[in-house]
This record gives sequence, C-alpha cells and structure tokens, in this order.
Amino acid sequence: MPEGDSILWAATRMRPVLAGAVPDAIETPHPRHLLDRWPERLSGRAVERVDTHGKNLFVVFEGGLVLHSHLRMTGAWDVRPVGGRWIRSPRRAWLLLRRGDSEVIQFDGPVLELMTGGRRRFDQRLAGLGPDVLAPSFDDRRFLARLRADDPTRAIGDALIDQRNVAGIGNIWKAEGCWEAAIDPWRPLSGVSDEQARAVVDGIRPRMLESGRRGPRFIRARVYRRGGMPCPRCGAAVRSAGQGDANRITYWCPGCQR
Repeated sequence: MPEGDSILWAATRMRPVLAGAVPDAIETPHPRHLLDRWPERLSGRAVERVDTHGKNLFVVFEGGLVLHSHLRMTGAWDVRPVGGRWIRSPRRAWLLLRRGDSEVIQFDGPVLELMTGGRRRFDQRLAGLGPDVLAPSFDDRRFLARLRADDPTRAIGDALIDQRNVAGIGNIWKAEGCWEAAIDPWRPLSGVSDEQARAVVDGIRPRMLESGRRGPRFIRARVYRRGGMPCPRCGAAVRSAGQGDANRITYWCPGCQR
C-alpha cells in the first residue's frame, strides 16, 4: 500500500500542473464514474490546491468541491507528458486531468469521490484520522494521546500502522521507525515511553519528507525487506514475521532493537 510519503510525492508532482489553473480536460474513463458527471460539475473551476493527510490526497477546486483519493493496496497516481507512455493500461485509468502538455492520471483507485468541503470536514473516516506524520508541524501531543487511548497490550509496531493513531505510516515505515528508535516492534504499548514513541516518528519524518520531495526510489531501507541480511547498525541478522490481525510482515533486528 502506498504510504504517506508516496502520496506526498504524487502531490508534489501534481501541484506544478494543476495548482492555480483550470484543467483543460477532465475525464472519468472508468464505467464506475460514468453517471457522476464530474467533468460537467468541475468544468471551468480552477484547482486551488492539492492537499494530503496521511494516505489521503485531496484536489481542491474553487467553489468548494474536492476530489478525494485513497489508493489502498492497488491504486496509483502518475504525472506524464501528453502522449507519454502510461505506467498502466488505459483501461485501468479512473481519472484524467489534463493541462497544457501534462496529464495527471489515477489508476485503479478503490476510493475516488467528489465531495463538498463541508462533507470533507465532517466525514467520519477522515475526522477519525490521527495527526499527519508529514504535516509541516507534527502534533505529537495528539499522537501520544491517541496512542495512550489504545490497548496497552497492543504491540507498538501494530499500533503505528493504525491510521487512527498516526496517519501516513504503513508497513515500511513502521519497521524503519522502530529500527531508528532501536525499539522492538513487538513491545507492548505499556512498555513504550512517550520519549520512545516520539523517537519513532522523529527518526522517520526526515526520511519520509525527503521521499515526498524527491521520490521513494531515493530512500534506502535499513531493515524493510532485508530479512536474513545483516543489520546496518549492529550486524545481527534481520528477522521477519507476520504481525497484527492483518498479518503484515514486520522486519526488525533482534540484536539492537529491545
């Protein structure tokens, strides 16, 4: 699943194309949106900004209309020159926004909806999100309050990917964050101090922000998908195992993460 840094990277590429301008064309090729009339409803409206919150992306149009996207496990955003080769088949495109010689495409997006600004503010799914790990100023008080309201027996690694606690961290960055803070991802929340919880976020925010600015391909993992390989800090073999109800694979170093 694309994590917060991948969504921020998509927004970073989209803003120069869309922000402050009226798209030349808006298309919804997927049959699911055939009757929604988004091209007509958005025609002539400028894009005021492109926002993100965790794994959610919002294209905000003037007049209070917002395109909301969540890619979940299958979706992708792409920005390409008009006529350039798309990353996926045109049959898998759900939304196309064209301006000048560039086009923004969403593929396979399981959550793609047009909402009003008021609905965005009061939508329970969005209102329930924790603080955005990539916000300009991270709200660590709110993060800690959410964490302390969670089950104290829950493993810190599992709690970090719960978007109600903190928005934007997924399986990659929970493993990297626990490694950065030298904390065993299996440690229960009751055994994690506020300072240690902050250290997880503080350790990955700079790397996630860089990924959001330059692209995920520039970020090298320390432990994620490095099971059996030596830890870059202590040399012990990195381990991996499924964690949580979803059994997502967690990577950690038993030598230096306690």
